[in-house]
Amino acid sequence: MEKKIINPWKWQDDRNYVQAVEVKHSESTLYVSGQTAINARGESSTANMKTQLTEAIANLEKVITQAGYECKNIVRLNIYTTSSEELFTCFNILQEWISRHKIKQASTLLEVKSLFETLKVELEATVVK
Repeated sequence: MEKKIINPWKWQDDRNYVQAVEVKHSESTLYVSGQTAINARGESSTANMKTQLTEAIANLEKVITQAGYECKNIVRLNIYTTSSEELFTCFNILQEWISRHKIKQASTLLEVKSLFETLKVELEATVVK
């Protein structure tokens, strides 16, 4: 597999994403549903944004690795939140996770009116192999 990063500017580098990712000669693609802070019993978290973001990241990583993929090959990461303001207070958690895995992904962050039950953040990914 070949990945090419397209960044006409430098400013996005500080925000841990890229403008575009071209993938050639990939073996397969994994489209991951939005992962949230829902535990193994299917219960939605009522915790704060920081805890929910940490749990959503762990769930995303679990799905990716169980499917036989690697987080470093995430090429698209969409972030949905009920409060951008609250998310940005703990956004460094996501940025550190992205840096640790050396992920170079195109991203979109959207503030939405609501998510399922008591959830505050949801992470949706596309991963290649």
